[in-house]
Amino acid sequence: MSATTSVEFTVGKLDAGMAILLTEDHHLIEFPSLLLPPGVTSGSIVNIAVNRNREQEEARLSEFWRLQEAILTEYGKEPPAPPKLKVKHITQTSVLLEWEPLQLQKAKLKSLDIYKNGVRLSQHVQSLDINFIKLSGLELNTDYEFYLNMKTTAGSYTSNKLTVKTHTLDNLTGINVCFGAFSESDDGTPKVDELKEIIERIGATWSEHVGPETTHLLCNVQGGVEYQRALDGSIPIVKPEWLVASEKKGKLQAALPYYLVPQGDNTNSS
Repeated sequence: MSATTSVEFTVGKLDAGMAILLTEDHHLIEFPSLLLPPGVTSGSIVNIAVNRNREQEEARLSEFWRLQEAILTEYGKEPPAPPKLKVKHITQTSVLLEWEPLQLQKAKLKSLDIYKNGVRLSQHVQSLDINFIKLSGLELNTDYEFYLNMKTTAGSYTSNKLTVKTHTLDNLTGINVCFGAFSESDDGTPKVDELKEIIERIGATWSEHVGPETTHLLCNVQGGVEYQRALDGSIPIVKPEWLVASEKKGKLQAALPYYLVPQGDNTNSS
């Protein structure tokens, strides 16, 4: 039902689309002149009736709650899951972190930030196609804490926290090499099979192709697909003697003295 209230006003002034209305007890209100009857001027007396439409209120309230329930069903019952972070590879000065595919449900990814010791790094991920990040320039034999913060249209979610310790110089297990091109001449250069035996003895690893975890490319001839990938990824391209020296001296050797390419082309040293 609708309850109607009518109030009498005297039109005091009409100006710029607004009317000043005066009540019997001398209260002033502003009222759109467009809503007044035609021909009204200053001094006219008008009655303004206001009614409350409860049926329409109930209909709109019901529609509001139906919309809320639809939003909850579509977006609220399955919220995004926090990222799951893990360590894939560690060296003396770098760590390779990766995470499981992001579970966004109905939400959209806004940003994915990496935190080191509680400080957000400038490096961040902007694509769902990428599920790893390599952080370099770390200190030797040092503890670090890492975690991800995922911002979505449904809110922010923080991953598990990882404590990672970089390797000491005598820990060679972080070495991961890929093999490039080798000359066929018998010049005393260790053969690939001999290099793989060294890798096994020191507890290191090797890969068929250059990837995010690759620390060095071993070869004595420039060129080839893996060579170009190493150049593009700023991965040290070293002669096989580097690996021999690292095993012989029992600690990671600087790559610079063993570079196959000029220093200006490849500036990583470990």
